[in-house]
Amino acid sequence: MVVLYLSLMVMLPLAAVVAESTSGGLSAFWDSVTGAQSLAALKLTVICSLIVVAINAVFGTIIAWVLVRDDFPGKGAVNAVIDLPFALPTIVAGLTLLTLYGSESPFGINIAFTRVAIVVALCFITLPFVVRAVQPLLMEMDREMEEAATSLGAGGFTVFRRIIFPNLVPGIIAGILLAFARALGEYGSVILISGNIPFDTEVSSVFIRSQIESGNVSGAASVSVVLLAISLALLIGVSLFARSGVHGEKRGVFARIFNRLLSRGGGVGP
Repeated sequence: MVVLYLSLMVMLPLAAVVAESTSGGLSAFWDSVTGAQSLAALKLTVICSLIVVAINAVFGTIIAWVLVRDDFPGKGAVNAVIDLPFALPTIVAGLTLLTLYGSESPFGINIAFTRVAIVVALCFITLPFVVRAVQPLLMEMDREMEEAATSLGAGGFTVFRRIIFPNLVPGIIAGILLAFARALGEYGSVILISGNIPFDTEVSSVFIRSQIESGNVSGAASVSVVLLAISLALLIGVSLFARSGVHGEKRGVFARIFNRLLSRGGGVGP
């Protein structure tokens, strides 16, 4: 029953898209993917997605740190707001962003119909992925390692660089990959605020819609297959990182600290 359900809901639709993309032959598939407008849309989508995951990798980690390590009034509300992009319809998110940062912005900031608007919209949509991937690692981290490193003379930056950050890397990378895959196919939040100007602010998902509306279903399917292949590769990468996160027997606290802090000098006293 599980295989039947997955086949009907996932495998058959994906197979139909792949079949449609090659209905005109491989040459037609290649021409659709390498056309000037499709390449411009793919390039813009990938570049904006890379910028977005770089931003969220930093600020997502900082937000996760604050939510785990700090106590402040309204912490529960902030923690709940992080998941808002998951629950909010993306078209509503796009309308909200257009209201805040469009021509009638109450803040006097008008970035509508620009590439900056695309980055802002994608940042909003993908922020929870990094935060929720890093939070559990911070919650499970052994605080005794940090205290022992501090007692050995390590400064705050050294403790973060040698002890905290290496433990967060798997979560950060998993969050980045998931956010990147999500940004590649985002539609609702960018459809209103980007302006959808060909060769300028038209992302791949909007280009696919325009091709369908113009009757070029095969061309739309071809670009969809490219995005599908990239997303599938990213999800496989997430799976591999998840498996690599399974550790064997842990070493002692002081042994781990010495290996990380003292092996390269680490700025720790004798």
